Amino acid sequence: MSNGSLKLRRRCQAVIDGLELPHALSIEVLCRHLAARRARPIRLHPLPPEAAAVGACGMWLATDAEDHIFYERRTALLHQEHIVLHEIGHLLFDHRTPALDGETGWDVILPDLDMSTVQRLLRRTNYATDQEQEAELFASFLGTRISEPSRQRTGGVLGRLEAAMGVDSPHGTA
Repeated sequence: MSNGSLKLRRRCQAVIDGLELPHALSIEVLCRHLAARRARPIRLHPLPPEAAAVGACGMWLATDAEDHIFYERRTALLHQEHIVLHEIGHLLFDHRTPALDGETGWDVILPDLDMSTVQRLLRRTNYATDQEQEAELFASFLGTRISEPSRQRTGGVLGRLEAAMGVDSPHGTA
């Protein structure tokens, strides 16, 4: 493991350790916990279909009063959770938005949005940047702590098969 990746892993784990998370953790509980700690509401929304056309599967939008996390709803529930956790990683690491000036297409993706209220807008399209890699690792680490019903194994043959293959059952909602 390279020195850079070890630093990244330690940084992600330190942020998670500092969150003082409740033992039973779901996406909803996590968002309520973070909103209370930060005194800023966190709102979850399905990603508008227009966003897929520009290659986004998740997005974090910070206004002056609250945070909005958009996730792709046309994917597996566990992937939806991961997208939300990835965007929460951006939020907690205080990742910066590339300049919004001159960017085109936001009015198509979020037509009801007044761009003058936006402080930050990050969309998830690839993992090439340091910020994206940090958010992705954070989501992977924190994803192991989620204990909502969608993570419960089914019974019988299907449950034993999932356990043997190391697959989580995507039952429930995110």
